[in-house]
Amino acid sequence: GNTVILKPSPQTPTIVENLSSIFTTAGLPPHVLQYFHSGTPSTIDTLIRNPQIALIAFTGSVAGGLAVQNAAADRVVPVSLELGGKDPAYVRGDVDVEWAAAEIVDGAVFNSGQSCCSIERVYVDASIHDQFVEEVQKVLKGYKLGDPFDPSTHVGPVISRRSKLAIEEHVSAAVVAGARNVTPANESFENPPADGNFVAPTLLVDVDHSMAVMTDETFGPIIPIMRVTSDTEAVHLMNSSRFGLTASIWTADTEKGEELAQEVEAGTVFVNRCDFPSPDLAWTGWRDSGRGVTLGRFGFEQFVRLKSLHVKVYPK
Repeated sequence: GNTVILKPSPQTPTIVENLSSIFTTAGLPPHVLQYFHSGTPSTIDTLIRNPQIALIAFTGSVAGGLAVQNAAADRVVPVSLELGGKDPAYVRGDVDVEWAAAEIVDGAVFNSGQSCCSIERVYVDASIHDQFVEEVQKVLKGYKLGDPFDPSTHVGPVISRRSKLAIEEHVSAAVVAGARNVTPANESFENPPADGNFVAPTLLVDVDHSMAVMTDETFGPIIPIMRVTSDTEAVHLMNSSRFGLTASIWTADTEKGEELAQEVEAGTVFVNRCDFPSPDLAWTGWRDSGRGVTLGRFGFEQFVRLKSLHVKVYPK
């Protein structure tokens, strides 16, 4: 079988320790699963270049993925990269607006927007745009920003102060460029706990692709909504990105949704749902969202080598 060395993000060090403990308790032999902590690029590069390492699977930013790829470039070794996304949602004019608004908010704000497949930009048919924005505002009025250990909390803090500042910069830059912040009044948004990197869910309208909030990964609870006039325009804008991880289409016409999904350039396209990595389907990114596959049969195949055997019966 394969032995594994895990290196967690320096921002989430205890996850790998807990995972290792679970495998040890389950009876995994010693040293089959190992881990190490490091935030030093030279240390990581040394491990990547070690000829005993037979495969490298990286999850993280595009910059991190390129650094891993470069470090592995001087030898022939499989490299899998699961990188960022700027996952779009398209809401067609035939949907139940109240239902779609609740689903979109959940898809954008779940885990404080810190999911590679969270909704990061929303295109809404012009015929329902204003009504949709109003329904999103209603949903956000009922959300609570606060202590993640409080069962009544919907949205907790983001991972670090650096992330908080980067998210807030996306919002402020968009507003300076002409976007409008139409986030509804919400006491918990305006008065979050003093201790923690809290970012309130934020609703933006009048956005366009000249703004980083519509083109660069935000990784936070931000919902930028752009008006579109046709399926053709929506698909064009969804595909106007250097990323291609997931996308979602929301429509009462499921057959039309599947048809449009064929035109969307992303590794996973959802119809009437989002942010759901199905374990039986391949999980893969297009463009700068990465290369290689996890999940499904293809995900297992990534971690093994093929071998063909030709055996002929001895003639004597």
